[in-house]
Amino acid sequence: MAACERICFLFVANNYLMDFSAVLTSRRSIRAFSDKPVSQKTINHILTDAIESPSSSNTQPYKIVVAQGETCKQLGQELLSRYRKINKIQRQPLPIKLLKAMTSKAMPDGDYKPILGKYPGIFQERRLATGRGLYRTMGIERGDKHARDEQLARNFTFFDAPVAMFIFVHPGMKFTALVDSGIMMQSLMLSATNLGLGTCPQGALGMWRSPLETHFDIPKGYKLVCGLALGYPKEDEQVNDYRPEKLALSDLIIPSKK
Repeated sequence: MAACERICFLFVANNYLMDFSAVLTSRRSIRAFSDKPVSQKTINHILTDAIESPSSSNTQPYKIVVAQGETCKQLGQELLSRYRKINKIQRQPLPIKLLKAMTSKAMPDGDYKPILGKYPGIFQERRLATGRGLYRTMGIERGDKHARDEQLARNFTFFDAPVAMFIFVHPGMKFTALVDSGIMMQSLMLSATNLGLGTCPQGALGMWRSPLETHFDIPKGYKLVCGLALGYPKEDEQVNDYRPEKLALSDLIIPSKK
């Protein structure tokens, strides 16, 4: 390669790498969205980028529900209602709790149970540290259970995002379907960030499947994994700047045997 060609190549490559790193490090889990609508053209652009994601033998074992407009609002209210009911049931004495659990339509009917189990060891420590940092950023005191419950409830109205997506996978591909859907979601979120939008991946949105069945013709056999809020971040909201501490390289890399 001629010297001038090599210089041009390195210039382009270095600029590309810097641009990508900026997109990667600027992505946040957005928890306050503006009411600015997202055009269908923009949604299609983001989804088209996501389709380029690699998957096991190009099986692409995922499908996405895209809820917008009135459908998005209705789904949010349905999910919020179920959350409030199940939250109330959890506070009842055990006999009443069991009875309500058997008779209430609010019980989770998602495909993967439980959505949130116990976090072992270091993972619980990281979870608690992230939660403390988030609530501190929002000015919510540790003992303010009501404020914490209300913030959790906002998950189910997608933090006021105008678009909610729900990720489904085909279980015939077993664990690779979950791996592939995670790769696809990362591509989707980075594409949205690159266009000036924000996202929030939400495991809690995998708790209830039946409200989605009411609004969408979900292909037989596909299982709900999680959801994702999409929209333009609300300006001057400190919660949108929160970034939990990431692993150090020394914690990420498994050392070789000596």
